[in-house]
Amino acid sequence: MTLLTTAELSKKWNVSQRRIAIYCKEGRIPGAVLKGRIWLIPEDAEKPSDLRRVRYMGHKA
Repeated sequence: MTLLTTAELSKKWNVSQRRIAIYCKEGRIPGAVLKGRIWLIPEDAEKPSDLRRVRYMGHKA
């Protein structure tokens, strides 16, 4: 199993390293482990949905 850092995964997913670290800390990426100060994430991990982009039904803009 190949493991990637947040820097490598941020290029693959087009997401900031900080956002990926938040996903890892929240447990939203299965198999991610913290080694010292570096998150190691399985290469085949699925990108979690961004909950900040959820629209609420009935919301008038």
